[in-house]
Amino acid sequence: MKIRKAIIPAAGYGTRVLPATKSMPKEMIPIVDKPAIQYIVEEAVRSGIEEICIVLSRGKTVVEDHFDRAPELEQRLREGGEAKKKLLDEVMYAAQCARITYVRQQETLGLGHAVMQAKNFAGGEPVAVLYGDDVILGDDPCCAQVCRAYEKTGLASVAIKEVSDELIVKYSSMKCSCIGENLYNITDMIEKPTLETKFSNFSILGRCALPYEIFEILENIPRGAGGEYQLTDAMKLLACRDGMTGVDFTGKRYDMGNKLGILQANIDVGLKHPETAEGLKEYLKEIAKNL
Repeated sequence: MKIRKAIIPAAGYGTRVLPATKSMPKEMIPIVDKPAIQYIVEEAVRSGIEEICIVLSRGKTVVEDHFDRAPELEQRLREGGEAKKKLLDEVMYAAQCARITYVRQQETLGLGHAVMQAKNFAGGEPVAVLYGDDVILGDDPCCAQVCRAYEKTGLASVAIKEVSDELIVKYSSMKCSCIGENLYNITDMIEKPTLETKFSNFSILGRCALPYEIFEILENIPRGAGGEYQLTDAMKLLACRDGMTGVDFTGKRYDMGNKLGILQANIDVGLKHPETAEGLKEYLKEIAKNL
């Protein structure tokens, strides 16, 4: 079954990026000239997603405003004629690139709880889940890669990568075996393992394609790591029962809930952006002399 709908959980506090996120959602932190969440929405659109539900929390209405029309700004840009046309097109694109609805997570009780808020939006269909912390850039959208795996195998599919021991204890660990090229069969997983309990250094990074049944599972699982409802715990039940497809995806992931990840994203995108590439390249060459 083709996946038409995507959920973007974006309700977290962004504590790892304080104090910037005291008044600004981490999803709105810019990567050069677009907020992080716009890159995620654009990835979903490029993957063939037709409808998007963004899960927000109190104080994040600025995300809704970003994807809404801004008539006064649009008019001012129109008055600027040809010189402002490119800016007008970019502003209009943000408001028209996708069909977006919003739901509120009233309590921050974990990623699984956030996804659960979009059950009515899913309407009985399978869904893609794109984590709001993770911007993944590449020629072949990561969301499209996991959706293709889901449509091919009929099994829940997740984007995976090998990570360091330092990171595996903060993420999740997959029990998996390679089944060809970049695909893996996952039969178990654990959220935030210790080095002694990890299955491997493969972890889920930011993208999933899940059957509608995931909502029923989420409604019946107990709280997990950190006293929160973990999406990993619900996916574990699917993996142990049916198996799950892991996609060792192409593309580069940036953790936008991490200060270093934000800097890396801005440098990498800045080096490709037509307005900043040459100047940034020269600047980096100059400061590299003193490193």
